[in-house]
Amino acid sequence: MKKIIFVAMAVICAYATSFAAEKTPAATKEAFSKKFPNATEVKWGKEEEHNYEAEFKLDGKTYSANFSDTGEWLETESPFTFNELPEKVQQSFNQAHKGAKVKAVAKIETSKKGTLYEVEIKKGLKTIEFYYNSDGSEAKK
Repeated sequence: MKKIIFVAMAVICAYATSFAAEKTPAATKEAFSKKFPNATEVKWGKEEEHNYEAEFKLDGKTYSANFSDTGEWLETESPFTFNELPEKVQQSFNQAHKGAKVKAVAKIETSKKGTLYEVEIKKGLKTIEFYYNSDGSEAKK
């Protein structure tokens, strides 16, 4: 029974992914291809009413990028390590969250707010995200 449920869920997920890819506007896909011509393993999803997200591989790393339905680039999230963060961001985070265990770090380039750095921590069962500007000041996403 568990195998049947697992297979059914896998088929539903695969269908949903292909459905999202089919529903992604041509302008969005074209803008993505121009910005990331070497991207591989591209998977599309819908974030909001007019916002589509592509998850993809580039140089062996996993990225995500958001585009509007008219093809406007909104943001790109790339993998990062804590040690790659600007020194001021590391200092601000360490001062504000002494002893916190970092779960994940990302660099987020946005069309409206410039570059932000995201630091995720685990607190109990919750994951909490903090955003910083390159000068170390906290930011809102």
